[in-house]
Amino acid sequence: MIPSDRRSPQRAARLASRLAGSALAALLASCAAVGPDYVRPTIDIPAAYKESGPWKTAEPQAIDSRHPWWQAYRDSTLDGLMAQANQANQNIAQAEAQYRQARAIADAARAGFWPTVGVNAGVTRALSNTNGIKEGTYPSIGAGASWEPDLWGSVRRSVEAGNAGAQASADDLAAARLSIQAALAQDYLQLRVTDLLIDLYAVTTEAYSRALQLTQRQYAVGVALRSDVALAESQLKTAQAQGVDLQAQRSQLEHAIAILTGKPPAAFALPATAVSMDQLGARLPAIPTGLPSELLERRPDIAGAERRVALANANIGVAKAAYFPSLMLSASGGYNGASFATLFDTPSRVWSLGAALAQTLFDGGLRKAHSDQAIAAYDVSVAQYKQTVLSGLQQVEDNLALLRVLDHEVGLQDQAVKASQLAERLALVQYRAGTATYLAVVTAQTLSLTNQRTAVQLLGRQLASSVALITAAGGGWDSAATNGTPLASAVTAPVSLQAPILLPPSPGS
Repeated sequence: MIPSDRRSPQRAARLASRLAGSALAALLASCAAVGPDYVRPTIDIPAAYKESGPWKTAEPQAIDSRHPWWQAYRDSTLDGLMAQANQANQNIAQAEAQYRQARAIADAARAGFWPTVGVNAGVTRALSNTNGIKEGTYPSIGAGASWEPDLWGSVRRSVEAGNAGAQASADDLAAARLSIQAALAQDYLQLRVTDLLIDLYAVTTEAYSRALQLTQRQYAVGVALRSDVALAESQLKTAQAQGVDLQAQRSQLEHAIAILTGKPPAAFALPATAVSMDQLGARLPAIPTGLPSELLERRPDIAGAERRVALANANIGVAKAAYFPSLMLSASGGYNGASFATLFDTPSRVWSLGAALAQTLFDGGLRKAHSDQAIAAYDVSVAQYKQTVLSGLQQVEDNLALLRVLDHEVGLQDQAVKASQLAERLALVQYRAGTATYLAVVTAQTLSLTNQRTAVQLLGRQLASSVALITAAGGGWDSAATNGTPLASAVTAPVSLQAPILLPPSPGS
């Protein structure tokens, strides 16, 4: 049994420790974190997009996070390339690593809630003149703990900032993935459009070659002029040169796709496919753009900008907490003996409990500078958030307008192609009959080729704009994917839930 004269101090120490713990818990419960609580900035959002146009209600399956948006183009090759890019693209890998870094920063901030505990052991060789000069070895072993209670919420604000930063980084990862996917889709679709142009020039040069043979025969029998042969030859060589230039464009697009999928260009090849213009045009998807207010939840860059506002707001609280005193609690215990033999004897026991309160009285304006810096950083993040929202709305409006105009332009261009092809056929018939010069034939053929090339290029612009509109509307991403809170509550403009989903018309409608 422990003697009573030793047991009483131990009981008193335990009682004092419990009372101190209870008092501290009550103090912490009554303390609120300093600094402003986060309120999401409000921004005026229109109830509908300006570019309403001749849209129609969506019939295909809506693009969402469970339905990869690029599958709307119904191209298995594109699906395979997307899978490779999501797996191997280095920009996505970089964003993923930055997200893990942000999560580690948040975990480091959360560690401030807990005490620091350590152990120590040592041996000291010393000369002492107490009770006579003697030399000895003094071993020691012990443990210690220290803890700074979060009285003013500095740690809580740091954790709040860390969590917001991690969520923003997750949004950045989603934005990086969406950007890579959009670039890959646009490059791939433009490559297929380039294949159509290459096929167009192959057919055209073959027709021009037959026309050259016709003029050469006409010249041989004295019906045509030598200038007709020169015109036909010049036209053929010009078309051949333009066809060769398209091969350079295709190679560059193929190289870009290789890099996006994480491969060196030398190890990647994408063969041409026999896809007609009508087949490629039929793959234009109907795009559910939704309402402007939904853009706040469907674009990862907007969600990331909003999370950075929350981060900056929490940092204001961290800066404000520096104005208040800090309390440090410490405890240690162990053994400190005159020799190894007596190290763990009762007289060798040592322990200590302590509390220290510290307050900075003068720092030359350092804390005020830090506070002003945090407030200014918050104002910067608010402005960036609002600008990101406005830019997102502009991108949607731009591509809605472009698709509307392109749809009308495509209809007119189709009529121009048909008219120029008829003029080309008639000019050839008249030349064979001797009622027209070959210059009229060349003019009609050049106009026909130009109109056909323009029609293919318009299709390419439609495809590129459709990809841009999908990504501008968020690409099916949703803020819940990164555990963010819904953003629609920050919208101040009324939103009609009965408004139809507006979509660009399908080709030919």
